[in-house]
Amino acid sequence: MKANDTIVALSTVPGAAAIAVIRLSGENAIALAQQAFDSRFGKKLVEQDTHRVLLGDFYQNHTLIDEVLVSVFKTPNSYTGEDVVEISCHGSVYVQQQVLQTLQDLGARLAEPGEFTLRAFLNKKMDLAQAEAVADLIASESEAAHHIAVQHLRGGISNSLGVLRERLLEFASLIELELDFSEEDVAFADRKQLNKLVKQIHDTLKKLLDSFATGNAIKNGIPVALVGKPNAGKSSLLNALLDEEKAIVSALEGTTRDSIEDTLTIGGIQYRFIDTAGLRQTDDTVEAIGVRRTHEKMESASIILYVVDPKQQTPAETAAALKAIHRENVTLLLVINKMDLMQKKQLSEYKKELKMLETEQLVYTTEVISTHDHTDIERLKTHFSGQLQWNTGNALISNQRHWGALQAAMQSINEVAQGIAANRSSDLLAIDIRQSLYELGTITGEVTTDDILGNIFANFCIGK
Repeated sequence: MKANDTIVALSTVPGAAAIAVIRLSGENAIALAQQAFDSRFGKKLVEQDTHRVLLGDFYQNHTLIDEVLVSVFKTPNSYTGEDVVEISCHGSVYVQQQVLQTLQDLGARLAEPGEFTLRAFLNKKMDLAQAEAVADLIASESEAAHHIAVQHLRGGISNSLGVLRERLLEFASLIELELDFSEEDVAFADRKQLNKLVKQIHDTLKKLLDSFATGNAIKNGIPVALVGKPNAGKSSLLNALLDEEKAIVSALEGTTRDSIEDTLTIGGIQYRFIDTAGLRQTDDTVEAIGVRRTHEKMESASIILYVVDPKQQTPAETAAALKAIHRENVTLLLVINKMDLMQKKQLSEYKKELKMLETEQLVYTTEVISTHDHTDIERLKTHFSGQLQWNTGNALISNQRHWGALQAAMQSINEVAQGIAANRSSDLLAIDIRQSLYELGTITGEVTTDDILGNIFANFCIGK
């Protein structure tokens, strides 16, 4: 990549559409676009003020390609901080190809993935955490994921860390000053104030780290495993939740031999429902593989729906099964299915016996449903609404890279706290403070390497 190149890319989704937008950025973007553009009103792009739109014709050599709108954004008031031109043309695949090819023939280079946003970062239009939020915003598929991405784009995590990093930097400077005057045995940095600041940073980092489980689940979709014995009604429940015939339903046991997944948004959060093979001992090699995969899905699930047919499974068997699959930090929901096939008295006795088998160590909630009853299914969905508190105004960590940097920063901050308590020398404290500053700086981009930037922006789409 050369930073002074003029780059070009299709910024809308590839393929036929009503319109397409092709973006140019670089010091020659406006002059280059002018060579292929003829304004209907005789106005030149180079003569326009920033943020102006002109109607005209786009030519390849002397051949008319399309009637277009050309938007001009002049440095520094653009997305990338450079001169930017956006050409809105009709969405014919042929037109898109000809416009792109013409601009490349005139000297533009096809942009690398994320290069527009990379230039925005390098030109200080946004920090690194905000740049990553751009990709998250594009990929967001639910209200909650969108909320987190917008929050980070607006500088949510950057603001949370920026003030603390600035104050820590002040203390680092004072400690460095102490090292310059080490022979005079002068203390410039108040250890009590430093200890207070370290505690504040520790508390902030802990809140951010604790939010990762929620943020990451929201970003990637919360995995919900539907488990239970064969013919308990797991596939029917999945179909009812999704309101489509996603899974095969049969009276034969062992119909589901592999996991089936689909997503559903409830209460602004995306859930990944996973229908699994029935839990039982089997001599069937293929079904046994499915049962093994069921256990693997349970290990990675945040919520487990244990589905029971009360006519085929006693309360004691159900309680034993719940104990076997119960894990810490996993929400366990018992779904007693096929209530339409039971008398109220039988159902009441079943629930009563099950209640007697409960223990303090085993925490779960119970829903009694029929997959044929729409009201029951809607009531079941309410269990998922509000599972996570995401719209609190506090920054949530959803990025694995940020989480790793915060973990490292927390370790260094703990070393600083221990150093103060042990009355360690200024040079030892300075090492741990510098490391904390380094780790925090990698999140927002004050500290970067080519490897970090390469990994981040490689995941962007070409036109962003």
